[in-house]
Amino acid sequence: MKKQLEKLPFYNDLVRPYHFLQAVVASNKYHHPAKKLRVIGVTGTNGKTTTCFMIWNMLKQAGYKTGIMTTVAYGVDKLKPELGHMTMVDTFTLNQRIKDIADAGAEFLVLEVTSHALTEFRPLGVPFEIAVFTNLTHEHLDYHKTIARYRAAKGKLFKKAKFSILNADDKSTDYYKTIAKKYITYGINNGENRAENIKLSVSGVKYSCNDIKIETNIPGEFNVYNSLAACLVGKKLGLTNKQIEDGIKSLDSVEGRMNIIDEGQPFTVIVDYAHAPDALEKVFDSVSSHKGKIISVHGGAGRRDPSTRPIRGRILAKYSDLVIITEDDSRDEDPEKIAQGFIEGATKEGKVLGKDLIKELDREKAIQYALKTAKKGDLVLILGKGHEKSILRADGPHDFEDIKVAKKVLHSLGYYV
Repeated sequence: MKKQLEKLPFYNDLVRPYHFLQAVVASNKYHHPAKKLRVIGVTGTNGKTTTCFMIWNMLKQAGYKTGIMTTVAYGVDKLKPELGHMTMVDTFTLNQRIKDIADAGAEFLVLEVTSHALTEFRPLGVPFEIAVFTNLTHEHLDYHKTIARYRAAKGKLFKKAKFSILNADDKSTDYYKTIAKKYITYGINNGENRAENIKLSVSGVKYSCNDIKIETNIPGEFNVYNSLAACLVGKKLGLTNKQIEDGIKSLDSVEGRMNIIDEGQPFTVIVDYAHAPDALEKVFDSVSSHKGKIISVHGGAGRRDPSTRPIRGRILAKYSDLVIITEDDSRDEDPEKIAQGFIEGATKEGKVLGKDLIKELDREKAIQYALKTAKKGDLVLILGKGHEKSILRADGPHDFEDIKVAKKVLHSLGYYV
């Protein structure tokens, strides 16, 4: 019954009072635990998790006991994996975890914040000291219906926060400037704080901003933006240049974000969470210097905005020599129907089904096909699920991890480190 009701165009507005009441009850039940912490919230379509981890690691390395809650993991010193397929958990779980983090003696909390959560009042009562905006692109329109409503939902964070750090290279920042209490901007082409002398490589990025020299171990131009936002959080909190530089540089990786799988194979394998059109574009941009063939494995989740499927199919086809369309969290939607949207886009870009466009709806078999096909010097991109520990099918969740599956297949092919 609920699934049917959720399809009503006014469903989200109908249940808003219920979500508000839940948030009030949860905050009171746990005695407003966020008030004991200095909270940094990070929102945007892409880059939230990596930015959160950069801030968390920077503060931790600087000697501050810091909690974190993201799509990937949560905790203080020893992090627990986030097993649910939600970036920001329900309001009762959220408040309970915040209380645990405060009780562990943390001074700071770095919190990944979504538009869904803001619409549903989940972080009600959380006093955000700093809010970070990464970017805003086409996603979640199955929920918000329009880009304007999606943008406005994220704007709730900047209305709440004492201080905001905004990406000046994203056009939505013009709107957020009108509602933020105080703010500074950053970017590559625009903003008060700009990345200069940028050097990109497959192992990371290097650049300078004012008198700070930043180096990351995570590749991609998008990590210039992520690290620059983290850098400005550090500056706002009074960290020294060295603390900022060391904190960002010492983060080796973020699970499911541009993770290189090296089991001794003569080709490159990367697992990434990218599932929105803009995120896919950025992944391909980050590997544009690769000389060999590119093989991509990707699929779409059920009960999510179907309009992005042909768009993503075209992006995959444009930048890949071989595209393998597979399953993602199909939930109660027909995987064949989901795949057809991707195939439609890929064929419009010139790919031929059965030749350089393959449909394999068993995700493990799709990964196996890609890795068996790859030759020396090729690049295999396994995209869409990243860190996730399960796959959601019509009959419920099944254990599944792209990284583990990729390693298992490579081992079966005779590769070992």
